[in-house]
Amino acid sequence: MNYSERDTYGIYKSQSSADNGAGPGPALMGAETLMGNDVYNQDDEKLGDTKEIMLNMRSGQVAYAVMSFGGFLGMGEKLFAVPWSALKLDTEHKRFVLDVDKERLENAPGFDQDKWPDMADPTWEKGIHAYYGTQPDTEPALTAPRL
Repeated sequence: MNYSERDTYGIYKSQSSADNGAGPGPALMGAETLMGNDVYNQDDEKLGDTKEIMLNMRSGQVAYAVMSFGGFLGMGEKLFAVPWSALKLDTEHKRFVLDVDKERLENAPGFDQDKWPDMADPTWEKGIHAYYGTQPDTEPALTAPRL
């Protein structure tokens, strides 16, 4: 299922040229509509699908998409934290593209659904970004509004 099929609020329903592209998508997307979207590589091979979107609560930015790979009907699948900046939204095919060969993804640092890593650990974060060739979020921390 892709984001336009998961759109319960009609965010992406009116994207024709006749209505001047009313609605925020695809420049601004609802997180719920992106979970479950397929992830393909540049060779048009399906790599998996998005399971979760992880927010950095200090910066207010999306940090990672948790992606599944392998297994059958959810059994034996491996999960990966993929830096958000490594994913590109393919609006034509309504899916994500990750520029990684299947073989490289098979060897990527992953985890089981019952044993998640500490994604806030700076060492872990550096390793993930190094693997995918991306940079960690450098946005300043959010501050609470003064009341």
